[in-house]
Amino acid sequence: MPFLRTMQKVGFSITDTISQPGEYRYSVLFHFLRSLSCSMLPEIFSSTARFREAFEFGLASLLEADEGLGTFILAQANGNFDPRVRERLAGPLKERFDRLSRRYAQALREGAPIADADDDWSVFLKLMTIGRDALQPTRFRRVGPWELQFNPLRFLRLGRIAATRVTGLSKPFDPDGFHFNKPFLRKEAFWSGEIDGTPVDLLYNKFPFAPLHCVWAPDREASMPQYLTEDRHHHVWAVTEAMGEGMPGVGFGYNAFGAFSSVNHLHFQLFVRERPLPVQEARWGHNGGDTAYPTTVLRHEDPHEAWDCIQDLHAESTTYNLLYFPGHLFICPRRYQGGYAHSNWTRGYSWYELGGGTTIFNRADFERLGAADMAAELARLKP
Repeated sequence: MPFLRTMQKVGFSITDTISQPGEYRYSVLFHFLRSLSCSMLPEIFSSTARFREAFEFGLASLLEADEGLGTFILAQANGNFDPRVRERLAGPLKERFDRLSRRYAQALREGAPIADADDDWSVFLKLMTIGRDALQPTRFRRVGPWELQFNPLRFLRLGRIAATRVTGLSKPFDPDGFHFNKPFLRKEAFWSGEIDGTPVDLLYNKFPFAPLHCVWAPDREASMPQYLTEDRHHHVWAVTEAMGEGMPGVGFGYNAFGAFSSVNHLHFQLFVRERPLPVQEARWGHNGGDTAYPTTVLRHEDPHEAWDCIQDLHAESTTYNLLYFPGHLFICPRRYQGGYAHSNWTRGYSWYELGGGTTIFNRADFERLGAADMAAELARLKP
């Protein structure tokens, strides 16, 4: 009976399983089958070193193969965030910037049409004004338990739906809006395959704010809006747990619609951190500590109970951010974007900010803000 022996090897008690009610038996078998299928992850996810090499190699290959303005901005933003990417791409990025600057300066002098997307052209024009050599790389500092990052290049991007007021948890997928099925985005997917029966595309985050930051788009061609379903929740839970074996520090962020999600196409955000996010610290009440986190955080260590909680939020039309880590999930119910007044030093709070980090775009604010400011801003989000 190889099936039963395999279950025993991975820690499932056959006698206990058979003696339990049907619902419990289903739950145990569900966890076993899911863990078994996810134990066969593609090699790219077997270690952080392999993942990083694929990440960096993909960026270098994309920059070499594609002359487009959008590709340059993507590579430059990732280099600006990550010192290892910056070092690897230093020569190609400088050569590409100089060439593009000459091309667009001539186009402006001659009144020639600019064929590039408005978003890319706007960012590059600002970058030309600043000067690439004068652009500061992303910097970090800790204030109390909180993490601040000064990310000047991310500030140059245009906002999408994250800049609008939202009052509901869902909106139909718009084939004419921005989404991950756009043909020009295909080159930005550095890995595609099937995991746990789900087709997945992994795209670079064009303006990263987390290490090895990329977009995880499950079943992309199904064109689902940014509204979480039970099967996709279990998919990401299982994948996170499986990846954790070889990629310590891996996590997935999720912004529900109305919680500063910038694209209404179902996606999660993958990252791999060396240092845990502040929300993971043992001091907080949701982790068993004696200190109250400034905003609501619900910790779940069972995927079914976690889904029940998410369903309750759906029923109440309460928006939320999620942070998946191996073996547990932080659910952060919060107020809708546009439903509260945030401070002028932030463009709004998404999963990263709910996790205790904050992206700052003004250097003076980055240097002056303290722990009390961070706690007070988080408190504004309580639903």
